[in-house]
Amino acid sequence: MRDLPAPALMLGSVLSVQFGQAVGKQLSEEVGASGVVALRLGLAAVVLLVLYRPSVPRGWAERGVILGFGTAIAGMNLIYPALTFLPLGLASALQLLGPISLALLASRRLSDVACALLAGGGVWLFYTPHGVSFPLAGVALALASGVCMAAYFLLSKRAGARSAGGGPLALALAWAAILSVPLGVIDQGARLVTPRVLLVGVVVAALSAVLPYSLELAALRRLPARTVGVLASLEPASAGLAGVLVLGEHLRAVQWVALVCVGLASAGAVVGRKGAPEKATQRIG
Repeated sequence: MRDLPAPALMLGSVLSVQFGQAVGKQLSEEVGASGVVALRLGLAAVVLLVLYRPSVPRGWAERGVILGFGTAIAGMNLIYPALTFLPLGLASALQLLGPISLALLASRRLSDVACALLAGGGVWLFYTPHGVSFPLAGVALALASGVCMAAYFLLSKRAGARSAGGGPLALALAWAAILSVPLGVIDQGARLVTPRVLLVGVVVAALSAVLPYSLELAALRRLPARTVGVLASLEPASAGLAGVLVLGEHLRAVQWVALVCVGLASAGAVVGRKGAPEKATQRIG
């Protein structure tokens, strides 16, 4: 990884997340969204715990941050039940509204109002072309995932300030798995450990969690936070691409424009932040 340009690492992280979610959406047709989340979080937690071997914090303040951090990670996985109702591109765009809103609420710049309008206009373009509409349940789940993503970013900063490295994230992911895996086991039972399902689950965990985290962590060491944020704003467009290539979700031209609008709003929110510390957060949602 050291020989690759840092922007390429970040782009690889963005693409890996979305293609992993596309494979996860395919797998949900066989084991349901709860099964996919159980496999993704459970397997990813095992890998990171083995990799970082973190120790449990002694203080209750640190433990509270880890528990909140992990709960936010678990909540971000509401994107998977949302995907049973929505195209991948739209679900990703709605999810990104959470951190966009967080960034805009923390700013008083007039240009941020334009970013908010651009994001809202992008979602409107995606949601209502030629009378097409999507189930309210899917939209609500994607938005709830976005709220959890915003909470994740806030808590990841606090966790990172208390401890360097990937230990806090590994512990938080383990807590997210504790919250999520039992639901998948109750819902799907022994189907989760059949060879084919387990193999695809490993692919989902690797593509949507372990690999993007590793790439992003390497990129963060060489890129300023704003650059990372701008590159991460490519997620809706990369989700649309993954939906087309993996799932056969064909998007109209206006829907591609909608994804670009949300991405530009995200980039504008990051670039427009004034006085923010140049420290990016790692994401594994």
